Amino acid sequence: MPDFNCKRTVRSFCALLSTGVHAKKFHKVEELFREIPPKLSIDAESRSYTILIRAYCEMGSLDSACSMFDEMEKNEIEPTLFTFKALLEGFYKNNMYVKGEKLWTLMQSRGFAPDAQSYRMRLLGMVFSNQNSGAVKLIEEMALKGFKPDVDFFNALMKGFPLEGKLGEAKHWYEELLKRKCVPDETTYMTLIPFLCEKDNFDMAAQLCSVTLRDKPLIDASILKCVVDGLHGKGKVEEARKLVKLGRTKKLEIDLPLDL
Repeated sequence: MPDFNCKRTVRSFCALLSTGVHAKKFHKVEELFREIPPKLSIDAESRSYTILIRAYCEMGSLDSACSMFDEMEKNEIEPTLFTFKALLEGFYKNNMYVKGEKLWTLMQSRGFAPDAQSYRMRLLGMVFSNQNSGAVKLIEEMALKGFKPDVDFFNALMKGFPLEGKLGEAKHWYEELLKRKCVPDETTYMTLIPFLCEKDNFDMAAQLCSVTLRDKPLIDASILKCVVDGLHGKGKVEEARKLVKLGRTKKLEIDLPLDL
């Protein structure tokens, strides 16, 4: 930058830190945060602190992230909504629900109104901490404040459950998605159908395949084959045939068991 007469400022410093986070060079981000400001007489401010907090959260170093938040307070640097959101995401994603709730209260006491992303993080934290009744109430609260959960919102919820092996929870939130008049998309089906197959629930998997194949096919041939093979293995040959026929109308060709 100096070769092109471009002054290195706190803005370019933050751009460099952000690039480190995107590249997942988290330890390098920490190193740059400490080394560059004194060398270039740049004062670290709320954005640069927030980027480092996000890096620590991505690393799973929540204690370090909290220490940086405390350092901001000590240096009289006001956290922004983005600072709170970076730390909230770290807490809720790492199953630290109680700490997340304390920070949520602190954020509001500082005059920051939660946005849609904040609500999504909190809802995920509730779901992963088995606070299902609270999660439903939170969706109602969002609606009252003008935030309508969209399909991406529910997909984010459902994507976590295969990792946890919680089929009942995934089905519950799929039903909630429909109840809220959201339209399932490719991510919805590509998340839920393989999970249903994994749990031997081929009836519901076939039902979801039929729904999407009757309109715009939002699954690929490998997903369809998984369901067909599952139905065939359960002796539900006629159901498997119907699904294959429906798939062929959408040009989804799969290798079939001999008696199909």
